[in-house]
Amino acid sequence: MKNQYRETIAGLNELVERGIVPGISYALFDHGTEYREVKGYAEIQPKREPLKARMQYDLASLTKVIGTVPVIAIAIQAGKLKLTDPVQKYLPEFKDPRPTIQNLLTHTSGICGYIPHRDELTARELKQAYLTQQHVDSSLNRQIRYADVNFLYLGWIAEKIYGQSIQSLIQRQVLDSLNMKETTFKPFAINSVPTEVQKERGLIRGTAHDPKAYVLGSECGCAGMFSTLDDLLLYSHALIETNLNGLLDNWMVDQLFKDQTLIPGEHSRSLGWKLLHAVNDRHLIISHTGFTGTWLILDREEDQGMIVLTNRVHPTAKNEAYLQARDRLYATYLHEKENA
Repeated sequence: MKNQYRETIAGLNELVERGIVPGISYALFDHGTEYREVKGYAEIQPKREPLKARMQYDLASLTKVIGTVPVIAIAIQAGKLKLTDPVQKYLPEFKDPRPTIQNLLTHTSGICGYIPHRDELTARELKQAYLTQQHVDSSLNRQIRYADVNFLYLGWIAEKIYGQSIQSLIQRQVLDSLNMKETTFKPFAINSVPTEVQKERGLIRGTAHDPKAYVLGSECGCAGMFSTLDDLLLYSHALIETNLNGLLDNWMVDQLFKDQTLIPGEHSRSLGWKLLHAVNDRHLIISHTGFTGTWLILDREEDQGMIVLTNRVHPTAKNEAYLQARDRLYATYLHEKENA
């Protein structure tokens, strides 16, 4: 595999060598063949700490697709929820009857709005503000506009259905079912890869970097999960090979690999996941990123995947070089995997 993905591997290693990220843990797999590497530092400020295998990364928005999407999918399979259900059916405080569950999952809800002093609110105040101070603009069913609010709502809808917080549901329905023992919302700081050094919070380690996840805790469905390379490999293989070990049925997993927007034409969103096209035959591949420096690319048809974990926000989130390098690596990987 090292020869097949020569440029991709070189590019991933260069992220550390050029100082774009402090450290990196990554894996490339093709059916049962795998190449992985862990290199660099977990922390460089205020001290240097080498990165070790099995350290837990703040996954940020990968929480959406690893945790919240399966919970919602299970509810749909059980007949507890429909894609066409209006958000207002479950969250009556939200006054606009138009956005649906499908809109939330595809980021086509048009839900937006500024919440003053957001990071200073309590969890209860923040939740109430999101439910009552948001509005729907003209982008509803016309534009994909990625926004965390969609998955906050999905988490609260799941809570209404099951009577448990979204993070409790993810733990019970997904992580425990898949035996993902290294994935948690409450990691030990010593085993966590640090994220940003902030004036208000100091060195963030073992708690969610995302301010909404930090405040909302167990009621946050858009971020807050910590995991390891090993557990993400387990999850990735399970999703594309065994329908998450049978948690989902074939039809539901099929939906993850199809455009689910109601916008005319070809678009790039399924249920939670971003869609990419294979270079040769343009079959659909799913991917997602996390703000902290994480990403997944999974090809069900070819049984291939790429998992990358970094803490690119350490010591600061101002890191444009990372975003440019990530985009190049996406293109390089998609090209090399087609010629592997």
